Amino acid sequence: MTEKATFGAGCFWGVEQNFREIPGVLDAVSGYLGGKLDNPTYEDVCTGNTGHAEVVEVAFDPARVSYDTLLDAFWKMHNPTTLNRQGPDVGAQYRSAIFFHSPEQQRVAIASKEKAQAMFPRPIVTEITPASEFYRAEEYHQQYLAKRGIKSCHI
Repeated sequence: MTEKATFGAGCFWGVEQNFREIPGVLDAVSGYLGGKLDNPTYEDVCTGNTGHAEVVEVAFDPARVSYDTLLDAFWKMHNPTTLNRQGPDVGAQYRSAIFFHSPEQQRVAIASKEKAQAMFPRPIVTEITPASEFYRAEEYHQQYLAKRGIKSCHI
């Protein structure tokens, strides 16, 4: 059985790469979620006017990796205390977000956020909201770093 998890943690290139390296993750796809425009393009999302976040939709095998493990990785791969910003990337499309796909994911995400707060001196601003329609990003964004032989784009 395959489950889905969706995370926003800044620019999706590095986030996608990080999730792909976790055993039990079957696929990680860059895309857009949480906005008001159908079928947004990268250019649309970059205006900051659509409400979408750059996200990664993770397909995982819960028999091999737990949702809680994915959340632990999420907290470590970005700074969840900066509102609408990750490094040099600024705007609501770069917000820290967990988009849950079930009441159980919501419960686990809230508990994980409370536990993760101990790792950060400032308050976590990560939103935890229901997943809406996911729009796959353009093909040139998929596995962007791997296609270029780059290990990470984090600062």
